Amino acid sequence: MVMSDAFDGRLSFDPGSKVVQLPYINYLRELGSTFLNSYTNSPICCPSRAAMWSGQFVHLTQSWNNYKCLNANSTTWMDLLERNGYRTKMLGKLDYTSGSHSVSNRVEAWTRNVQFLLRQEGRPVSQLVGNMSTIRIMEDDWKNTDKATQWIRHTAALSNEPFALYLGLNLPHPYKTDSLGPTAGGSTFRSSPYWLTKVSSELVSIPKWLPMAAMHPVDYYSTFTKNCSSKFTEEEIKSIRTFYYAMCAEADAMLGQVIAALRETGVLDNTAVIFTADHGELAMEHRQFYKMSMFEGSSHVPLLIMGPEVKSGLQVQQLVSLVDLYPTVLDIAGIPAVGNLSGHSILPLISKSGNLSKNEHTEWVLSEYHGCNANASTYMLRVGHWKYIAYADGLSVPPQLFNVKVDKDELHNVVLRFPDVQAKLDMLLRSIVDYPKVSSAVHLYNKKSFAAWRDSLGRDYAEVIANLRWHADWQKDILANEKAIDTWLHGSSRTFYG
Repeated sequence: MVMSDAFDGRLSFDPGSKVVQLPYINYLRELGSTFLNSYTNSPICCPSRAAMWSGQFVHLTQSWNNYKCLNANSTTWMDLLERNGYRTKMLGKLDYTSGSHSVSNRVEAWTRNVQFLLRQEGRPVSQLVGNMSTIRIMEDDWKNTDKATQWIRHTAALSNEPFALYLGLNLPHPYKTDSLGPTAGGSTFRSSPYWLTKVSSELVSIPKWLPMAAMHPVDYYSTFTKNCSSKFTEEEIKSIRTFYYAMCAEADAMLGQVIAALRETGVLDNTAVIFTADHGELAMEHRQFYKMSMFEGSSHVPLLIMGPEVKSGLQVQQLVSLVDLYPTVLDIAGIPAVGNLSGHSILPLISKSGNLSKNEHTEWVLSEYHGCNANASTYMLRVGHWKYIAYADGLSVPPQLFNVKVDKDELHNVVLRFPDVQAKLDMLLRSIVDYPKVSSAVHLYNKKSFAAWRDSLGRDYAEVIANLRWHADWQKDILANEKAIDTWLHGSSRTFYG
C-alpha cells in the first residue's frame, strides 16, 4: 500500500486525470480497479489514518483531532498480517496514534467554539524551486521510497514468506511556510519546472466562489481561519492549483518507483498493490486550501487496487471509504476479519471470480470532522447522488444538502428545497451515529483538554498562547481574546457553535 497525503481523488479518473500526467496511477487504473466514489472518514491526517488502520469510524475510536487518535497498542490490519505469517514493513508517514502534531494544531481544535475569529494559517502561496533537472523536491518522501524499494529487492523478493509493505508519503501536502517562523503551518505549494511540465496548464480551472456573505457559517469560519478571506488574483489561484498538481505528479513518480521494484524482482504478478490517500486538498476551491471540509476536493480520495485476482480496467461506482481497507486487506490475505469493524471488504466488487453475492457493503458512506478550522463537529452522509452535511447538535447550525450529480461544484445548498430528502437522510445518519451526543462529548473533551493544558503551563501560559500560529491576530487584542476563552470555558456545556 502506498498512501499519499492530501491527494484529490478526482485526479485518478477522467476528466480530472487529464489535467496532470500521472502515469503510474494510470497504470493501476488500466491493470486494476478504480473506485470512483471513495471517501475519507475524516478529512484530516491523523483521524483519517486512525480509521484506515483500525477499520472503525472516528466516533468509535474517539479520534477527535490530530492530537487525539488511536492508542499506540491498538491492533491494526498490519499487526494481524504479521501474526498470520506475513513479513511486514511500515515506512514513512504513519500518523495514526495520539500525541503528534504541533501545539498550535491541538489548541486551535480545542478552542474552535471560542467567540473569536483568528487567522491560523499562512496565506497559501506557490514557490518555484530548482530547474528542469530538479526531480527530488520532497527529500524525506524520496528517502522513504528508496528504503521501500530496497526492502522489496533485498528482503521481500528473497523471502519465502508473504510480505506486506506500507509506504506513507507527505506529498502532495503543502510545505511549511518557513518565512512565518517555527510555528507556521503548511501553506506553500512548492515544485520545480520539471514537474510543472507534467501539468496541462490550459486545463487548470479557476474555481467558482460564493461571496463571503453567502457562505455557510462553518465554511466562512474555515475560509477566514485558513487565511483565505483576502483578495486573490486569478493568476495566484491558478498558480497554487498548478503547483499542487505538479506535487501530485511527484508523488505519482514515487508510486512508480515501488511498482518498478516489484516488477523488476518478479513479484508484481502475485502482489496486490493499493494506492490511496488520507484526504484530499481543496487547492482554492470554495475559497479554501487544505482539507477539514466535506466538499469533494477535501473528502474524495483516490482508491486503486491491482492484483492477481483483481479485474483490469474496472471502474467501480459503489460508494466506499477508508474503513473498508481493513477488511479488504485481510480478505486479500485470506484472513478472517473479526471484531467491531465499521467497513466491509470491497474485494467482491473487483474480484475476477465475480462473486457479488458476498458484497455486504452499505449504500452509504460516513465522514466526520471534529478538529481545527471548523467551528462545529461535522457529519457527512453520501447516499446516491446526495451529500448531506449535518453539524453539531443538528439544531444550532443549519445543515447542507448537495446533489453532486448536477452540482459538481457544490455551490447550491438545496436543503430547503428538499425537506423530505433532508428528513430521510438525517434519520439515516442518526441511525448510524448519535451525532448530537458525539458533538457534546467532543465539546466536553475540548474544554477539559484546554483547561488541563493551560494549567500545565503555569506562568508561561500567556506567552505560549500568544505565540501560536494565530499570533498576528491574537496580539491585536490580547485581553478580549483571553476574556473570550474564559467565557467559553465557564459557559454552558451545550454551547456547540459560535
